[in-house]
Amino acid sequence: MPGDDLYPPFLKHRNISRIEGNVLYITDRRKLPFSHEEVACRSASEAASAIKDMVTQGGGPLEVALNALLLTYRNGDDVEEAVRVLAASRPTNTTMSRTLCGIMERYRSGEDMEELVAGTFSYYDRLYDAVSDTGSSLISDGDGILTRCFPEHTFLLSVYKAARDGRRAVVYVPETRPYLQGARLTEPSLRALGIECYLITDAMNAHLMAEGKVDKVMTAADLVLSDRTVVNKVGTLSDAVTARYYGIPYYAFCLSPDTSRTADDIVMEERDGEEVKRMMGVRTASDDAVALYPAFDMIRPELVSGIITREGVI
Repeated sequence: MPGDDLYPPFLKHRNISRIEGNVLYITDRRKLPFSHEEVACRSASEAASAIKDMVTQGGGPLEVALNALLLTYRNGDDVEEAVRVLAASRPTNTTMSRTLCGIMERYRSGEDMEELVAGTFSYYDRLYDAVSDTGSSLISDGDGILTRCFPEHTFLLSVYKAARDGRRAVVYVPETRPYLQGARLTEPSLRALGIECYLITDAMNAHLMAEGKVDKVMTAADLVLSDRTVVNKVGTLSDAVTARYYGIPYYAFCLSPDTSRTADDIVMEERDGEEVKRMMGVRTASDDAVALYPAFDMIRPELVSGIITREGVI
């Protein structure tokens, strides 16, 4: 696949982050699709803060981190420190950390940083293409598919490729509170690719499964362990448990399994409950309300029908 030609607009590299001069501009996904605004960062620490503040989510932090590392290198600043602060910005998903550390190992051995970063972008483009070939092969004509949050390149390309080959799916998209990535990113991306889709609230998954409208649950994965434990956006566990009850397979896309950790090693991110009391800047709860925001779910292997990889389904 040549570059990001097949990607919907939200996933094109330039529309995630870009470097101009000595500034890294990050598209603020919290504002999409109603407005296109950017957050300007002039250092890796500022980029890490933007990642922590959810300016970009899903696969966005990896691309932002790559560009932040490149900007650090071009500015002659400390690339080792840049890797440290960027890797710590989202502790649950280790793909970014492991990718940055791999780049640094090769940089220390004498390879060129510009070529390393460019090569990493190309590597992930090829990986998205290969993994989505596997994902597409699982989709039958007429399938109803439930997803979660913003499943990004691999899922979107999977349903696009299936439709291109004459196998049309209908996708049900939970809104994904409190940042509404499903409503603001997934649903518009599917429409941009010509895929029939319906926006639902986060509580409607069981209802649709009970009505027989869902044939498969397919999500991204923030982390996959070697034993097939999946970590993904909170809400995925309820999807997987309900799917098991109704005999519906649950598949997770995996770019890079973390074979160095066990479930006990995972740092499950807990975000500030104040974020739950607002949506798109609008307060939805009393000032006196006490809210919780566990950001991720852990889905045990017995609930996972298959992990979608470039080598096939495991």
